[in-house]
Amino acid sequence: MAKVLMYTKTICAYCIRAKNLLRAKNIEFEEINVDHKPPEFYENLKKQTGWMTVPQIFINGKLIGGYDDMKALDSEGKLDQLLGQ
Repeated sequence: MAKVLMYTKTICAYCIRAKNLLRAKNIEFEEINVDHKPPEFYENLKKQTGWMTVPQIFINGKLIGGYDDMKALDSEGKLDQLLGQ
């Protein structure tokens, strides 16, 4: 089973959609809410990934993007492959 890590914020419709998609597929994931971290944590994350928004979704340590990217992978039948299903 793949390791899924998602950086989120409390008020974020795309974060909620991403979590709902993973839950619908019965995929366990680790969530790190950047609202509960010091401001420099999120700034460092943005510098490391080059992404300025959340969610930031990682599968087995690789950034796959945000919700729209994950949904596109799912529509193409590629998400299940990445998740090892």
